[in-house]
Amino acid sequence: MAERTVETGGPAVVPPERRPVGPAPVVSPRQRPTRTPSFTTQRTELFVGRQRELKELRADIVRAGLDTLSGRKKPRGRVLLIAGRPGSGRTALAEELARQLAVDYPDGVLRARLTGADGAPVPTERTARALLAELGAPVPAGAEEDQLTQALRDALHGRRVLLVLDDAAGAEQVDPLLPDEPECLIVAVSRGPLTGVPDVRPCALGGLDTPAAVELLEWFAGPTRITCDPVAAKTVVEECGGQPAALVLVGGWLAAQPKTTVVDAAKRLRELPPADGHDKGGRLLARAFWLAYEALPAPTARLLHLLALAPAGLADAHTASALAGTSLTTAQSVLEDLTARGLLRLETPGEGPEGLPPQYRVPTCLAPLLGTLLHAQERPGEIELARARMLERTVRQLHSCRATTERNDPAVRRRIEQLPRPLRFPSRRAAEEWLLARLPALLAAARLAVEDGRLDTLARRLVSALTRALTAHLGPEAAAPELYGLHQLVLDVARRCEMPLEKAAALLNLGDLDARAGRTPEALDRYRQALASAREAGDPYATSRALESIGAAHQELGDFQRAADWYRRGLELRLTRGELADEARLYGRLGTVHGYAGQWPEALRDWRAAAAAHRRLRDHAGHARALGEAARAQEHTGRPREAARTALEAVESAQAAGDARLEAALRLLLAETLERLGDAAGALRHRGCAERLLDGPGAPGPAGGPGASDEGVEPPGVQ
Repeated sequence: MAERTVETGGPAVVPPERRPVGPAPVVSPRQRPTRTPSFTTQRTELFVGRQRELKELRADIVRAGLDTLSGRKKPRGRVLLIAGRPGSGRTALAEELARQLAVDYPDGVLRARLTGADGAPVPTERTARALLAELGAPVPAGAEEDQLTQALRDALHGRRVLLVLDDAAGAEQVDPLLPDEPECLIVAVSRGPLTGVPDVRPCALGGLDTPAAVELLEWFAGPTRITCDPVAAKTVVEECGGQPAALVLVGGWLAAQPKTTVVDAAKRLRELPPADGHDKGGRLLARAFWLAYEALPAPTARLLHLLALAPAGLADAHTASALAGTSLTTAQSVLEDLTARGLLRLETPGEGPEGLPPQYRVPTCLAPLLGTLLHAQERPGEIELARARMLERTVRQLHSCRATTERNDPAVRRRIEQLPRPLRFPSRRAAEEWLLARLPALLAAARLAVEDGRLDTLARRLVSALTRALTAHLGPEAAAPELYGLHQLVLDVARRCEMPLEKAAALLNLGDLDARAGRTPEALDRYRQALASAREAGDPYATSRALESIGAAHQELGDFQRAADWYRRGLELRLTRGELADEARLYGRLGTVHGYAGQWPEALRDWRAAAAAHRRLRDHAGHARALGEAARAQEHTGRPREAARTALEAVESAQAAGDARLEAALRLLLAETLERLGDAAGALRHRGCAERLLDGPGAPGPAGGPGASDEGVEPPGVQ
């Protein structure tokens, strides 16, 4: 990676008793901002016609199904299918239906796009993860498809939700996402039938009826020319087959050329040659697209076909500017012009001078045409250069986004001031909003860059910058589901490019996420692979980190003897390098596992060594914790008087550290020891001191006491 990805600290071991139990509180999707890859922020657009289809779809919701007719309880929500080719207005119909029905589904409307901008089906686990995040339900990092879809069904249990599944490639994408909740409604949009999904109510779309089609054409082209020549308008509708997407393009073409008549549009459509390799509907749409494309100024046309490179089909002024090598002002102006011509859709509007800029989407039906144009009009070297410019701009934006979390650092503030003004964020909140709003495109950019394989250096920098920005703004726990996928991408690049250190880093990161999710055997396997890669790279940091991680995994599995063996190996490597803080931590971990194994003399020896290391570091709090554990070990070895003296020394170190909570816990430990020695008065005095420390002004909550963690110091994990 561009920055070091292997930290020198050990993995965080989460004991079973400390893991959260039960599901996290669920937030209504209407109360939570969309930030996940499969979702789109819908806006209200012109909707014409389709009244018959809307009436039939609404009637199908309450119509008796096969289960009702056979006397069985309905096992799932009703599934409505809107079938039609891209450009037929199928998504617009689904959104209009959802708008009309939203009041009947108080738990919200969820949306997922099941086909990517490149035409490839979106993996079901990615969609399920996105829907879970939108619901505010816990999303297990690295979970398999079956686990995620079951978690989604559990999250929707007892809810009344309308789920819009747009652009489904087939039944295999839809069926796993169907909730086991009869009160939910699913509206699926697909090119054809969903064979395999039981009791689907289909609605097949053709072209718009003529009055509605003319109204749509008029909305884009303006009323004057349409009203003056209604016959020509009907001819245009026939030439477009009533397809909404084609009519929008012709209307945009007319709007951009105010001196052109509707008759000219119809004549030009007839003159354009039919597009090869398309069915009739595809040929009609392709003719309308060529009509619109040929009328574009050369720079605008070039930027349009370069938008085929936009990740997830989403672009803002920064994306367009980087792809075409133009200024931000020019790029924004071109995006607005393309939207007015019907060649782009406004995905999210801008939010003021200091807010998020507008974001646009390439219509799904036009994506294949733009991809063909891109490769016909641009040389491979130009395409690669455009993609490299876009990735480089994204990396710089992510660095700036992360820097807003470190504004208190003067060096970071200076770096921010040196950035070009368009790359700066006015506040941490603005940066976080940008990160969440652009996350679908950012994740898609990372996946595409890695899959492409020709820009591996930029791909690694992008994944590293995105990982660090997500961690800085969301925290490692909230960002874990996205981080798991990003570390997988790093692993793919490292394996392809034969980079053992990066491979070790990715495996360590994935192992830590597996361990936190309770998949300890899988984590152990990752750590072993990481150790082999770290040794191949000859990197002592990664090697010692892997050794310690293997020990932590064995500890979690209850194999304390093997855990001690691996910790000892890691310690030996640290000792040869004079890394005192790491020595202290590993001595503490050895003391812990020896204590768990009942080997108290060995535990006492380790805790004394840990205390000595903390003392040399002048770490009073660490010294106090290690002494407290040593006192416990002395009691177990039958030396209570020595334990009392050690506990008193630990109290004094806690006082020197100014840690009231730690001092209170150690005084309680000392009180227990004094009680066993028969000194009731001394025990009472120390208990009273502990209570005053915990109940005083600004005192922290109840202490866990020594032994609450492996060595009393939470070890840093891999970033």
